[in-house]
This record gives sequence, structure tokens and C-alpha cells, in this order.
Amino acid sequence: MSNTHRARLERRIAGSTNRWRFPKQPFTGDLLSLSQMFKALSIDFEEALRNPDRLYISQIQKFFCENFKNKDIQSAEADVILECLGFKWELHQPQLFQSETLAKLYLKALMQGTTYPLRELEELLRAQSPKKTKEKSPAKRMIISLKINDPLVTKVAFATALKNLYVSEVEINLEDVLGVLASAHILQFSGLFQRCVDVMITRLMPSTIKNFYEAGCKYKEEQLTTACEKWLEMNLVPLVGMQIHLRKIPQDLLHKVLKSPRLFTFSEFRLLKTMLLWVFLQLNYKIQAIPTHETVMTFFKSFPENCCFLDRDIGQSLRPLFLCLRLHGITKGKDLEVLRYINFFPESWLNRVTANHYHAENTTYSKMIAVYGFFFKITGLRHDTTSYSFYMQRIKHTDLESPFVAYEHKPVSLRAARLVKYEIRAQALVDGKWQEFRTNQIMQKFGLTKPSCKSHILKIQTVGIPIYVSFAFIFPPS
Repeated sequence: MSNTHRARLERRIAGSTNRWRFPKQPFTGDLLSLSQMFKALSIDFEEALRNPDRLYISQIQKFFCENFKNKDIQSAEADVILECLGFKWELHQPQLFQSETLAKLYLKALMQGTTYPLRELEELLRAQSPKKTKEKSPAKRMIISLKINDPLVTKVAFATALKNLYVSEVEINLEDVLGVLASAHILQFSGLFQRCVDVMITRLMPSTIKNFYEAGCKYKEEQLTTACEKWLEMNLVPLVGMQIHLRKIPQDLLHKVLKSPRLFTFSEFRLLKTMLLWVFLQLNYKIQAIPTHETVMTFFKSFPENCCFLDRDIGQSLRPLFLCLRLHGITKGKDLEVLRYINFFPESWLNRVTANHYHAENTTYSKMIAVYGFFFKITGLRHDTTSYSFYMQRIKHTDLESPFVAYEHKPVSLRAARLVKYEIRAQALVDGKWQEFRTNQIMQKFGLTKPSCKSHILKIQTVGIPIYVSFAFIFPPS
């Protein structure tokens, strides 16, 4: 037999019995005593034998949490010294075991520093038991070390994380929350980690969205990344697109948002302008203020006309982003002229927009929409503080309030009825969660007189302000 098998099957005398026992760490007791100890500590015996590195940690954490929760430290003298980030941090055993990382380091040091680790552990539990307060003896001072390579972890943030071992409601400042989140992740302090996530979700803004999203990806925190995506879906065009922070939005996050059906925009052309500005800021790092729209247009027009921007080497990686745009939703004559003027899109894209223009989908906030001679009035009504309704209605071209503006660059259709497929969506943020309301996709023939001229009404009840409403429709062949 090999030496390994001989060591595993070795029989030793334990007391006045002849029990099976392990001759080496981490199990130095006989099988009967181990079984009895595991039973007393509510530890699965077979699981402990298969995973000795995780021995006792969860049970000891439970023991200290149940017996010392919210209990004041009775002695200012620390029994554990943590060497980390060039500092020596003084800790106490009951609080230390709230962190799985520190618990592992402590038990590892305990087992390495004694010939009988199980006996030391039993003495530790007996000494810390609230029922044994009067018999409590001075605990052995232990030194443990932790090396941290995460650049997000600062000394202030790490100190805040350790303070949370003693005080359950430590204030987490916005400027430190990333470092505290990273510290909680390293310490495997789940409660503090979740608190940081909650703080970050409630403090999403143009200046924080990039760092918070990247932290969510780094630590695989789906709740945080999803919240960042949802927030940007609502605020990319109306808020972020108006600030220099637009430059910092990661391309992968932008791609996810552009593919989302919940993305809010005032119009497809407004979304295009936001995307062109994002590209401009990526290529002009020194600019620290939002440029005018004319400056952005002139920049793209400055490239040689023999090749559009997206066909150049510099633009190839950006194609997936612009493929997400609904260019066929750009219907105004002047806006279509801009598409060709800037020489940004391949000619085949522009030709497809022109060919499919009749089936264009519109999403807009303006009161009047005109698509190839069909005019619709979009209406939103506030009935009281929480009740709203939204609908659209076909309008005769002769009933338009400003005929000259309405006719400019647009034809007029004299058809009495037109088949339209449409959907109305509304979204509002309430207590950090998004409420969504929508109609089904409705197929309706719009006439020029009631009731056929009016769409289905979307009625909602919400306390959220503002409310983001999108009207999407398409003209099927008829």
C-alpha cells in the first residue's frame, strides 16, 4: 500500500478505547469525538470531511451573530490584529466572524498555531459563550494578514467596512461607496455589500452611472447592472445626452440600452444626435464642454467624401451601435437632408431608409405627427394627481392650426381611411422601481371622423413624476 493509504487507515489509541482517528490536520480527533462535536455545532459531518477548508465557518458565524448581535464590546483590548494596507487593525472575535474572509484567516491561523486545533476551537467557543461570562479567560491574541490588490479599496473605505462589523448602520458616503463595496466584496461581508448596492442604485446620475455600472460588472452584481441599464434607458436622451458625462458611457452599456424596447427618446432624430455627440466626444478628448450641434455636424462633414464615416477604420467598431437605431423613424425632410449631409452612413443604409419610408415607425413627444400626408395629434391628459390618460387622433389636413408649417416638405394624403398598427407605452419611477404601462399592439383603421379617428386610450394610475410616454406606430401594406 502507498504511504498515503497507510496514513489514512492508521489506527491510534484514544483514551481507554481503540477508535479510528485521523493522524494529521485538520482532523486530529477520533471519528466518534468528531461526530459528536459536529453534531453539537450543527455541522454536517460528511460535508465537513469533504471540505475541511470550510470547517466551522458558517456555524461559528451563526453562533456569534445569535449570541453577540448588537452587544457592546466589554473590553477595549483587541484579541485579533489584522495586518492590511500597511496598517494594523485591532479587532474582536465576535465581530470578526461576521466576515467570511476574516473568519477563514482566523481559523487558518488557529489551526496552524496549535497541535490541537479542535481543542482550541472548543475553548474559544466556551470562552465566548454568554453563559460563561464569569469564567471567561483572556483570549489568545492572534495576528492575521490580508493582501488586497483591488485599486478601488482605499484605507478610508476599508476602515468604513471594518467599522460596520461593530456598528450596523454606518453612514456610507457617495464618494466612498465604490471603495466600501470593493472592501465588502473582499471581506465577503454580504450585508454591507447589499447596503452599498442599495445606495448606488438610489444615487444613479450622469456623473456616477459609468463607475457604478463597471463595478456591477466587476463584482457580477446583476441587480446593480440591471438598475444602471434601466436608468440609462430613461435618461440617455433627455439628461445624459445634454452633459459632458455622456463621453464616459461604456460602449457595451450603450449597446444594451440602444437594443432595449424601453429606451425613451423624444424622437428618433434626437436619439441620433445624442449618438453622434457620443462619437464626437470619444474622438475629441480635450473638449470639456458640450459642443453645439453645428460643430458636431461640421466635424463629420470634414472627412473626405469618398468614404462615409462608418466605412472607415475608425468607424467600423461603431457599426453595431448605429444598427440599433430606427433610422426609418426619421421622417422630417430637413432631418433626412442632415443624414446625407454629414456623410456618416453608408449609401445602402440611406437608400433603405428612403425605400421603407412609407412604413416608418414614429416615436415622438410633439403634439402633431405627419407621415406622408397622414396627420396625428398626440394627447396626454392629467385628470388628477395620480390619474393620466394618453391617446392619439387622426386630424384632417384642413383642420391643422398652422398649415404652412405642417405642409413644409410633406405631402398630403386624401385617403379617407388608413390601417395603422400602434402601441402606447408609459413608464414612471416610484420608490426606486419602474412602473410600466402599455397597450397591446393594436391594428386599427383610422378615419377622419369619430369614433374611427381616435385610438385606444391608455389609462394609468401612478404617483411617479415625470412620466415617459412613447407612441409607436407603423403603416402596414393596405
